Formats: sequence, structure tokens, C-alpha cells
Amino acid sequence: MTETVADSGIFNRIAKFFVENQDERTTHWFLSGSMTPLIIILVTYLYFCLYAGPRYMAKRKPFKLEGLLIAYNAIQVVLSIWLVYEGIMGGWNGVYNWRCQPVDYSRDPIAMRMAGAVWAYYICKVVELLDTVFFVLRKKQNQISFLHLYHHTLMPVCGFIGVKYFAGGHGTLLGVINSFIHVCMYAYYMLAAMGPKVQQYLWWKPYLTKMQIVQFVIVFFHTLQVQFQPTCGYPKSIAALLTLNAALFIYMFSMFYIKSYLRAAKRPAATAKGAEVNNNLADCKPKQEEEQTVGEEVDSRQRLVASGEEKKDL
Repeated sequence: MTETVADSGIFNRIAKFFVENQDERTTHWFLSGSMTPLIIILVTYLYFCLYAGPRYMAKRKPFKLEGLLIAYNAIQVVLSIWLVYEGIMGGWNGVYNWRCQPVDYSRDPIAMRMAGAVWAYYICKVVELLDTVFFVLRKKQNQISFLHLYHHTLMPVCGFIGVKYFAGGHGTLLGVINSFIHVCMYAYYMLAAMGPKVQQYLWWKPYLTKMQIVQFVIVFFHTLQVQFQPTCGYPKSIAALLTLNAALFIYMFSMFYIKSYLRAAKRPAATAKGAEVNNNLADCKPKQEEEQTVGEEVDSRQRLVASGEEKKDL
């Protein structure tokens, strides 16, 4: 009974924390008041991408969405550039402290600008769920990996928590760096959608994954240092979650890079080596057959000579 009461007390304190620490500035902003709409969106997203979508497309040809993809990715590039700019002007241009930056919950213009950038970043993460929807409609199910789904599902949740409780402060550096990465990433997707004539120049795809790994390494150390700042006003528990999340992404993106690029690069080399061995064996075979034929002719002549000598003796 005591444990139940204690557990109840813990949950009540957690619930009380999330109720009392809501950011009043963002409560009435679109998709920020309650998490219920976001949960509905994410459940629908996962249901479509993992079950309904593939089943619907099973006996259909892939949709040709080149024009739509070019427009969509171009818009994402513009939005990402704007988010980088807003994040910098909202604090990371020298106003924020790189070692520890508490959340400014005031209605100061700079604080409100950063809060607006956090909300816009959150909305962009929701819109980016369309990335997976387009994969399904184009029957690119092999592109929908666990990493892809985990990343696209988790980021809107992180965005909601940011808008609802921490619309500013230390954790916003993640959004600025991530938006910069997305400028490059969506530019790549936009160019790739333009067809083979452009795709032949897109040799830099592996570097996108490297950039993603680097961004999470930066975020890992940037959030980890909060734990060693005794007087830091930014919540250490949130910083710890950001550090853990960054570590998970470092691991998953690193495994993806190894599997997709390092191991894949070794396969053609091994295949080429095997083909060379087969060719050498094929080259040797006619020579062996020729030598065998010559040997048989010599044996035949020797038998004829021996037979002639036997007849002479008779």
C-alpha cells in the first residue's frame, strides 16, 4: 500500500510539473495546446506507412510525383534556411550563452522570436512526415527503415515538448543545426527528383549522413556540459534526455553509414575479384584442353609405332 501511495505521489509530481510548467506564451498556438492531435497524426502516419499504404499500393504502379517532389523539397529548403536565420537571430548570434542558456519565458522580443522559431520548427517536423508518405506512394518501401521511422516519429514529439515547455534556451541549438542539415538534405532530394541528367552529379549523398552524425556529436557534447554547470538554470533532466537522444542517433546513423556505404563499397570489389578469378579459370580451361588434346595425339602416335614394330617382328 505504501509503495502504491509513493508511486502515486511520483506520478502526481510529474503530472503537476507538466501542468505548472507549461509555457503560457505558446499554449494557444496551433497544435501546441494538447498532445492529443499530435498523437492522432502520428498513429495515422504509422498505420498508413506500415500497413494501409503498402497494402493499397500492392497491385498498383508507383505514382510519378516528380513535379510535386521538386516543389515540396524546394519549399523545405526555403523553410530550413529561414529557421536557421531565425534561430541565429533569436539568440545564437551572441545573446545566448554557449555553455548554459536558461529558457527566457518573458515576452521580450528576442525571447518571443526564439519561441516562434521553436514552434515553426515543430510544425516543420509534422509536415516532414510527408517524406515517408511519398516513399509509400512511390513504392520505395525499402527506404522506410527503422531509423527513418524512429527519426520522423520522435522529432515531432520533441518539437511539441519544446514548444509546450522549453520554447527557447540551451536545447534550441539542436534545431538550428538540424535545420542547416535539412537545407543540404532537401536540396539533394530536390535535385534527385529532376531526373537522371541531374542525378549523375549527386555524388555527395554519403556526406549528408556524415553531416548528420557530426550534428549529433555537437549536440551530445553541447547538452552534456549542462550537467557540469552547478548554477545552470536549464533543466538538467531535459539536457540529459537530449544527450541520450543524441547518443542514440550517433549510433544509428553510424550503423546506417557503415551498412550503406562502407560495406556496400566492399561488395563490388569482392565481386570484381571473383569475376577476375573466374575469367582466369576460363582462360586456363582452353589451354588445359589443348594440352590434353596434344597429349592424346602423342599417345596415339606412340601406340601406332609400337603396333608397327610388333608386326615387323611377326
